[in-house]
Amino acid sequence: METEAETEPETETDTSSPTLSKGEIFELLRNQRRRYVVHFLKQDGRPVELGDLAQQVAAWEYDTTPDRVTPEQRKRVYTTLQQTHLPKMDKAEILAFDSDRGVIESTERTRDISVYLEIVPGHEFAWRELYLSLGAVSCALVAALWLEIYPLTLLSELTWAGVIAVTVTVTAIVQIYHERNMRLGASEQPPELSYRSDD
Repeated sequence: METEAETEPETETDTSSPTLSKGEIFELLRNQRRRYVVHFLKQDGRPVELGDLAQQVAAWEYDTTPDRVTPEQRKRVYTTLQQTHLPKMDKAEILAFDSDRGVIESTERTRDISVYLEIVPGHEFAWRELYLSLGAVSCALVAALWLEIYPLTLLSELTWAGVIAVTVTVTAIVQIYHERNMRLGASEQPPELSYRSDD
């Protein structure tokens, strides 16, 4: 009895899943098709059949609606999901894929993943550069006020401080709104499609 009591905790520890690092998550989700899968699962959370998932992913990839996806487009997506992407994501427990039934379910990791896509090809916008620019302009403005350069002196230093504070605050609000829309599962379409360039 003592041997069984001692071995049970060890078994539980061995079967527990290690937490994925940010690097591992981004390595798995650097592929657009896998990001689409996570986006789809985070939207609803209910089990989905592979055929339905392939239909929606194909619609996003070919910039059309699910009912207009051709059989060839659906088959291409279906095959790679079944053979490559879903097994890899299942192994990392980002989702649960029952290959026999052809059903995909979200897991705790699916719900916990919060992926922010800061850069979308064709629409790069680095917020750190904007804040760096705001900082540089603010420093130049302070120096100009200290040197009493006209016409900046027409407004008081307190007024200029208010202008800087409001500018930084509004920029931060815009960034927060932007980031929320750029997270997987946050909107109807994946972030890449919301910011896709019109070619």
